[in-house]
Amino acid sequence: MTVSDDLPASAAGPAVQLAHRALAQALDRREFPAGSRLPGERALAQRLGVSRSSLRLALAGLEREGRVHASAQRGWFVSTEMVSEPPSLLKSFTDIARDRGLTPTARVLGRRVRLATYEEAVRLRIAPASEVVEIIRVRGLDSVPVCLDTTVVIRGRAPALETADLENGSLFAFLEEAGVYVLRSNYTAHADAADAHTAEVLRVSAGSPVLIGEEVTFDRSEVPVLLGRAVYRGDAYRFETTLHRGTE
Repeated sequence: MTVSDDLPASAAGPAVQLAHRALAQALDRREFPAGSRLPGERALAQRLGVSRSSLRLALAGLEREGRVHASAQRGWFVSTEMVSEPPSLLKSFTDIARDRGLTPTARVLGRRVRLATYEEAVRLRIAPASEVVEIIRVRGLDSVPVCLDTTVVIRGRAPALETADLENGSLFAFLEEAGVYVLRSNYTAHADAADAHTAEVLRVSAGSPVLIGEEVTFDRSEVPVLLGRAVYRGDAYRFETTLHRGTE
C-alpha cells in the first residue's frame, strides 16, 4: 500500500476524484447491481478516461467506504446490501429489509412434514418424533441472495405453513394469522466457511466466509415455537448489540 492509498478521494489528484465521483454516482444509480462484478480495470479506466493507477486509488477509496470489495483473481465486486439486526430487537427478515428501503425476496427450496429429531424435540419441548414442518428458503435483498434459511416449526402450532405462500410473505405474519405471536428468541452466531451447496445457492466461492445464526423462538407464553438456522454471506450480514459492563 502506498501513502496515497490512505488518503480520502477528496485529498487525491483530480483524476482520482473524477473516477471516484463517477463510480459513486453509477453505484447510486444501481448501474452495477449489488453483488455484481465491475468491468475489468482496463475497460473501466478507458470508460472513465483515467489511468489504471488512478482508477485503483478510486476503487480503494470506495472499498474503505464499504461500497465495493476486491476478490483475489476475480476482480472488483459491488458490496451486497447489509442485513443489520439492531440490539435486542426481534424482527423478521422481511421487516428488516423493508426498513432499509429494500425489497425482500424468498425462494422455497424445500418444504416437508417430518418427525422431529431428538435434539429438536428437546429444544422445542415436544415429545420425541413429534411432527414438524421444515422449510428451506433462499432469502434475498433486491433479488441478490444473502441467506440460506432453514426453519423448523411445530406442525400443530401452524399447520397452514404446509401450504402458505412463503415466497411472498413473512413467516412471522403467517404465524400471527394462526394465533401464534412471537415474543423473543435465544440467538447464537458463529463464523464458518461455505460448503459447496451453500456457496452455489448464495453465489459465492466454496470456502467463502459465512455467518451462521441459530435460534429458538418463543411465543408470549414462553413456549418454544420454532428453530431457525440462517447462513448469511459474510459480506451481507452484520449483528449489532449493546454491551454493558457490570458494576464491581
